[in-house]
Amino acid sequence: MSGKLTGKIAIVTGAGQGLGRETARTLARHGARVAIAELILERAEDAAREIVDAGGEAIGIACDVAEEAEVEAMVARVVEAFGGVDILHNNAAILTPEHRAGDRDVCNVDLATFQRTMAVNAGGALLCSKHVIPHMLARGGGSLIHSSSGFGAQGDLTLTAYGMSKAAITLMSRSIAAQYGKQGVRSNTIQIGLVLGENAQHSVQGELRQIILDAHLTPELGHPRNIADVVAFLASDESAFITGATIPVDGGFSSHVPTVAPIREYFARVGANKF
Repeated sequence: MSGKLTGKIAIVTGAGQGLGRETARTLARHGARVAIAELILERAEDAAREIVDAGGEAIGIACDVAEEAEVEAMVARVVEAFGGVDILHNNAAILTPEHRAGDRDVCNVDLATFQRTMAVNAGGALLCSKHVIPHMLARGGGSLIHSSSGFGAQGDLTLTAYGMSKAAITLMSRSIAAQYGKQGVRSNTIQIGLVLGENAQHSVQGELRQIILDAHLTPELGHPRNIADVVAFLASDESAFITGATIPVDGGFSSHVPTVAPIREYFARVGANKF
């Protein structure tokens, strides 16, 4: 395969399914050699096999990003297999239905759930960045792309720990940009909205899904490829002058005042578009 990422080596964490898997496929289509770092080895190997079968280069590696020894070993294996690292997409996060049950409003957050959320989401991004950046520096630079969320930028009624972990990632990304930018390392965050991936499409349905869609400025909710294309852009030299940024990829969800949806409905009901 050839494209704007030809010759580049990428690590995508949590890439055995959902958004991460689509991102890994997209980076490979643009020519990158891709390492799939995934908690479950079978998923990692299956995702890597899909890329190889399509003509790309990929390997699957089991890794719990919350464990430093596993992260260090994962990065070392990538360097051994491919010769270095140019791109890191910190995508791994914990948000299973069981985990959501313990991540509620502040007074009802389960402490163990909070600690695991921070360890995987924020701690995992930190550990992967920590062990990848030296290899990027050795190659003259690289690009880190971190997945955040609207929960990390705006207050909400639930998922307190998840939101805190995503807010931490945004600041970490800016710190990396400040600390290593002059050495050729770029770091950016994508603030992801509701995307119809393998988790969201099953858990958000009916009236709740319509409420969320009404608050978007696009006709439809997002799909994994919408996210993957932005990651590929930030991984490439096309974004060479972008670093320390947080880019909303959310159909305009975070760009407007919260009354847009009900006022849109009000205007439609009264047949006018003025107050």
